[in-house]
Amino acid sequence: MAEAQLCGLVQDEFTCSLCMDILTDPITIPCGHSFCLQCLTDCWDENQVCRCPQCRENFTARPEVHINTVLNEVVKKLQKVGLRSPPFQNYADPGDVECDFCIGKKFRAVKSCFTCLASYCQTHLQPHFEIAAWKDHKLTDPDENLKEKFCAKHQKSLEIFCTTDETYMSNISVLTRCCSWLA
Repeated sequence: MAEAQLCGLVQDEFTCSLCMDILTDPITIPCGHSFCLQCLTDCWDENQVCRCPQCRENFTARPEVHINTVLNEVVKKLQKVGLRSPPFQNYADPGDVECDFCIGKKFRAVKSCFTCLASYCQTHLQPHFEIAAWKDHKLTDPDENLKEKFCAKHQKSLEIFCTTDETYMSNISVLTRCCSWLA
């Protein structure tokens, strides 16, 4: 019974933040974060910049990675006593907004960011609360159409100018062309 309680407490510690599944061939990179070997390889192969997908630390060169044998053995032992993948209900269903940073199975987005123009699951949203430079980003409910509600010219979300009150109203639910309501 104590083993089952332990599995529940540490499940997140052994989940890859890219595929949101139990770590497979876990590797640790220089910043200390761990990922599945294949997930991190795929992530770095897709991007021009080599950075940690979790904390966004940039590396000047692609670090050499090796299987974290101790973590691999711990995960295998915990799987024998009942460690399971995260609950299925967190995965995005058709019609849900998907996390832009999940690789493989996509988790349902819990927030979208107007500054990053991306949507995030709970795990990938964490840097917005932990990294000082990201704390002032404008978060909103998950939205697939962020780019349509963002003015590239002014670098901010669309706004409506009320000529009666002579004030700007941020209203991202109203799709208009930027500046079309200005008097």
